[in-house]
Amino acid sequence: MSTATVKVIVLTGATRGLGRALVPKFVAAGHTVIGCGTSAAAVMQLQREFGEPHDFEAIDVRDSVAVAAWAERILGKYGPPDLLINNAAVMNNPTPLWHISDAEFDKLIDVNIKGVANVLRGFVGAMVNQNRGVIVNLSSGWGRSTAPKVAPYCATKYAIEGLTLALAQELPNNMAAVPLNPGIINTDMLRQCLGGAAASYVSPEKWAEKAAPFLLRLSAKDNGKSLTVS
Repeated sequence: MSTATVKVIVLTGATRGLGRALVPKFVAAGHTVIGCGTSAAAVMQLQREFGEPHDFEAIDVRDSVAVAAWAERILGKYGPPDLLINNAAVMNNPTPLWHISDAEFDKLIDVNIKGVANVLRGFVGAMVNQNRGVIVNLSSGWGRSTAPKVAPYCATKYAIEGLTLALAQELPNNMAAVPLNPGIINTDMLRQCLGGAAASYVSPEKWAEKAAPFLLRLSAKDNGKSLTVS
């Protein structure tokens, strides 16, 4: 792969689930992966496994100060990303909405919405200044439909749909913002909802075989489209 085709990819939630499955696919394709996650041990493992020029750091996306410092460091070293993927998210323990504690509800809002906003605030200005790049905010089937006992999660993913589609209207013509439904994958989050029934769905690793090329193909023509990995 020539250096002209190498992408700089910023990926949140890189230490588990879909994010962790995407990392080796992007690396194998010759791209530079900048990832974050909340587990310092998992971050160290990623750095040991993939090494430079890839860069992984323990960051909690809820911490706006830490995210801003991380973004400043990454932009200074690598420049604006070609692909920014907001993947980090959490799920509520399935229960009727009126039984959800304020602490659990707040955590979903803080990670799934405010965390995305923190990362966008850190990177998108530099991307706009250079008028290039694709922003993908992970939505969900539950960001376009609903189900009982996951109302807080639905609320956050509906918010991501609206936030991303509005952002798409603010970007210059050469850029794109896409809310992306990844599909139904056998992750920790799905097992939290479905228990053993989650095993009937595709693994993150198998999903990533299709998802990584799909993500890499996204371009300005996709701006403002609510897409699903296919």
